[in-house]
Amino acid sequence: MCIGNCELFVSLQSLYNIHAVEQEILRLLSKIQYPEDLRQLKVDELPQVCEELRQDIVQELSVNPGHLASSLGVAEITVALHYVFNTPEDRIVWDVGHQAYGHKILTGRREQFCTNRKLGGIKPFPSPTESEYDTFACGHASNSISAALGMAVAAKLEGKENRHVVAVIGDGAMSGGLAFEGLNNVSSSPNDLLIILNDNNMSIDRSVGGMKQYLLNLSTNETYNALRFKASRWLHGKGMLEDDRRKGLIRLSNAIKSAISHQQNIFEGMNIRYFGPFDGHNVKELVRILRQMKDMKGPKLLHLHTQKGHGYAPAEKDVTTWHAPGKFNPDTGERLVDNDPKKPQKYQDVFGHTLLELAKQNPKIVGVTPAMPSGCSMNIMMKELPERTFDVGIAEGHAVTFSGGMAKDGLIPFCNIYSAFAQRAFDNIIHDVALLNLHVVFCFDRAGIVGEDGATHHGAFDLAALRPIPNLTISSPMDEHELRRLMYTAQLPDKGPFVIRYPRGGGVLQDWRCPLEEIKVGTGRKLHDGKDVAVLSIGPIGNDVAEAVKDMDVAHYDMRFLKPIDETILQEVAERFLRIITVENGVKTGGLGSAVLEWMNDHGYHPQVTRLGMPDTDFVEHGSVPELQKIVGLDKESIIKAIKNI
Repeated sequence: MCIGNCELFVSLQSLYNIHAVEQEILRLLSKIQYPEDLRQLKVDELPQVCEELRQDIVQELSVNPGHLASSLGVAEITVALHYVFNTPEDRIVWDVGHQAYGHKILTGRREQFCTNRKLGGIKPFPSPTESEYDTFACGHASNSISAALGMAVAAKLEGKENRHVVAVIGDGAMSGGLAFEGLNNVSSSPNDLLIILNDNNMSIDRSVGGMKQYLLNLSTNETYNALRFKASRWLHGKGMLEDDRRKGLIRLSNAIKSAISHQQNIFEGMNIRYFGPFDGHNVKELVRILRQMKDMKGPKLLHLHTQKGHGYAPAEKDVTTWHAPGKFNPDTGERLVDNDPKKPQKYQDVFGHTLLELAKQNPKIVGVTPAMPSGCSMNIMMKELPERTFDVGIAEGHAVTFSGGMAKDGLIPFCNIYSAFAQRAFDNIIHDVALLNLHVVFCFDRAGIVGEDGATHHGAFDLAALRPIPNLTISSPMDEHELRRLMYTAQLPDKGPFVIRYPRGGGVLQDWRCPLEEIKVGTGRKLHDGKDVAVLSIGPIGNDVAEAVKDMDVAHYDMRFLKPIDETILQEVAERFLRIITVENGVKTGGLGSAVLEWMNDHGYHPQVTRLGMPDTDFVEHGSVPELQKIVGLDKESIIKAIKNI
């Protein structure tokens, strides 16, 4: 009993000491539970809050990985916004959400931040289902301006004249088409929207395109800025900034500004008042500017220059790596990377190496990616054949249509998009590629359950969404060899639009290299024979099926293709088996299971069919891939149980 009590005392003493150290290190942050606590501090104390916020993020993410560099870069903006604005009554709409960790910590979730991205813990991105401070869905890029504009208009119509609405968008997300659609509409509706442009010259990889260059060149005379602030406040005080006069004054302002800076301003061309650029890491100055802009009428944009990874030297030096660095030593910056040579290659790396190999053999092959050259490993081809690889920025729809244009004139684009982001290009796939039967190879990375990034990033819907579209070939390799062979097949003549989908992370083969051979389109293969039950799988989830049935009298077929589906296999299964199980790493409604049921019904067969896949009743949340597979019934044990219970 004494030993137990002593152990308990030591444990409690350790916790007390840890808490005491935290109180000392995070002297101000430890007193902030919610923004109202932050607003009790003096302005001179805010730089220290920013420093402590960075310390907290670095310490937490060193053991519980997440998106580091983005959140470090926006610490001052986050603190200033919550200090000046009356959140949650005032609305802050974040774009993407990579940068929102500081926001989470300041809005009642500091004690729970250690559970970020973990099963049952706080969500990886802001979500209104988690906190009233999270104003909108956040995970895909470029939606903040449109959503915030909707809120600003709603505030006007609902008579909430004192509600302020702020959209925070990065320069990478600003390149997305939806952002421009929102900007175009901002000046046509009565609103007082404030747009914060967080310009760090980064998305995940370096920002690209005309908007990047425009923002790099955009500058404003300091005297002009000071004069404009004073003039705006004076005119507002005199009641001279009603809507009609405001637009006329903006046009006059544009002329003056063009004369001073010798350049046109795209935002003011849309009747959005522009201020900046300013230093986004000077929190005291940000507070001053935001207070001055807070009650200005009409839409306005504040352009801030920041540094991704700011305040943590390793992240400042290599922002792409430190976007999501995994575990690391916070003191030294040493990343704790698993370099086990026996581990299989990641599917994306196999894609990258194979694409380069094919491109060297076929001069018509080009590579296209929307801002993910490192993530999808197209950077491998980019290094050797830069003139044949295109990073188009955060613009999935454009990536598809751009690929269609190249295919129309004889090239063979390999367009690599993360499955969840490809949802944004659904119309482009139909209208700009499939309709004309163009030879574009779509490689959908991160298909199926992706893990800790959660509901916004699971590649759940591609199979079901694309299956009804004419002219499409839809495939999924079971392993790395199959991926290489499907890529080889897809670039052969007369293949038309061809989809290859594969999951995030490592495969199953130590040696991924194999001869490049054609796979006949629309053919699957029998991997294991049996007589009791037939299991039909598609994609790498078939490896879990293979493990489950290896000691069972159960037939296993790797379908390979969802469209065209292998009717020879379906005929064989229909004639031999009364019990069938389909397994797919995607939503089960509309995918492989639905295709099998439809074929059976159309041909007069009525077997008992059990479909395993992701649900369509709820979005799958965040957690490790094994945890989530177990929850949705796609792990080995669930497959065995389904076989025994059918």
